[in-house]
Amino acid sequence: MTTKAYALIDCNSFYCSCERLFRPELNNKPVIVLSNNDGCAIARTNEAKALGIKMGEPYYKIKQLCKKHRVEVFSCNFALYTNISNRVMQIIISNCPDVEVYSVDEAFADLTGVEDILSHGKMLREKILQDVGIPTGVGIAPTKVLSKVANHIAKKSNKAKGVVYLDSEYLQNIALKRTPVGDIWGVGRASSKKLNDMRIYSAYEFKTYKNDKLIQKIFTKVGLQIKQELQGINCFALSQDVEKKKEIMCSRTFGDYVFDKNILKEAVSNYIENAAAKMRQQKSVCNEVSVFARTNPFKENIEQYYMYERSKLANPTCDTRTLLAEAFRLLERGYREGYEYRKAGIKLSNFNESSNFQMNFFYESDSEKDLKLMSAIDYINRVEGEGVLKFASSGTSDDAWKMNRNFKSPRYTTSWSELPSF
Repeated sequence: MTTKAYALIDCNSFYCSCERLFRPELNNKPVIVLSNNDGCAIARTNEAKALGIKMGEPYYKIKQLCKKHRVEVFSCNFALYTNISNRVMQIIISNCPDVEVYSVDEAFADLTGVEDILSHGKMLREKILQDVGIPTGVGIAPTKVLSKVANHIAKKSNKAKGVVYLDSEYLQNIALKRTPVGDIWGVGRASSKKLNDMRIYSAYEFKTYKNDKLIQKIFTKVGLQIKQELQGINCFALSQDVEKKKEIMCSRTFGDYVFDKNILKEAVSNYIENAAAKMRQQKSVCNEVSVFARTNPFKENIEQYYMYERSKLANPTCDTRTLLAEAFRLLERGYREGYEYRKAGIKLSNFNESSNFQMNFFYESDSEKDLKLMSAIDYINRVEGEGVLKFASSGTSDDAWKMNRNFKSPRYTTSWSELPSF
């Protein structure tokens, strides 16, 4: 029987690496990327981590530290990151038999049957670096959980040069003895504490713990499967089916306070457009629309207000026009004048398959003409660039309600007007 070999290819400090692609002078210098509205650090290079900058730390707390050590700060640029991610994943998919895209910056690949597995892992890393410019770590092992352990070593060890293959139990045990239980894939903070209370501190101690019934009782069947994966027993196969979302929410905190209902309406319109396009992409229709807006709960000495309005539709739809009309009706119902609105959002929920849902014949539903129009809009925006075609209600500029993105880099790979020039 052929031994399984799973590779986990994980991009190093992915958002920061994307920013460095077009700013090579930032190599070996501290870089961080901030969340929406420049709130907190969501990506850090090793140089930034060495300065003590923690994941999720608010920017206002580390602003002086960044200035002192000349840390390069970027606002999140998801258009750029998504495009670079697609390029990385395409290389992995083109060079591996079976692939599970696990997240925007990592993928599992089944290398079972590949003639020289270690060399193949090295080839993947070199090709991604050469063709896209993103550094990665490649961890290879007989199970997915073990490949996570191998990947962690590949990123930390200078000797490994980015690729580690735990092909023997001897190497696996050495790696597991150096891995705290809290670093095991699927073991959260609460589970880690429970394991420590059982005097299980390393992944090796977890692997060799004798009482499987107790493990399953405390950590459920999944916890026992993680333990078995550490023993080299395959429990988690590759998943190539992308799970459809059951609801889609779009919300933003505004860079400045919004007092005007028409500006709030523009923001809601943009959110509906984005959410509806994502819903159509996964071939779903929705039965429910929600709209909400609120003032700043952290600002003292102002009157607070939170509006939340929800309605069920007579028939499921994916037509942006129908969803906009319903969202505006809800906004009119819940809006109150005289408040400083700081955040707004929408939610589409109660999804059905677009090809299989129950219809109410007493009300209008999406016609074939409507669906073709939505499909045409999506196609043009996908080919020509996001937002090329917009509804008039979404306005021509987001200046009045946009997020704070004071350190945003250009969309080098997705906008003609922002192409890099050398």
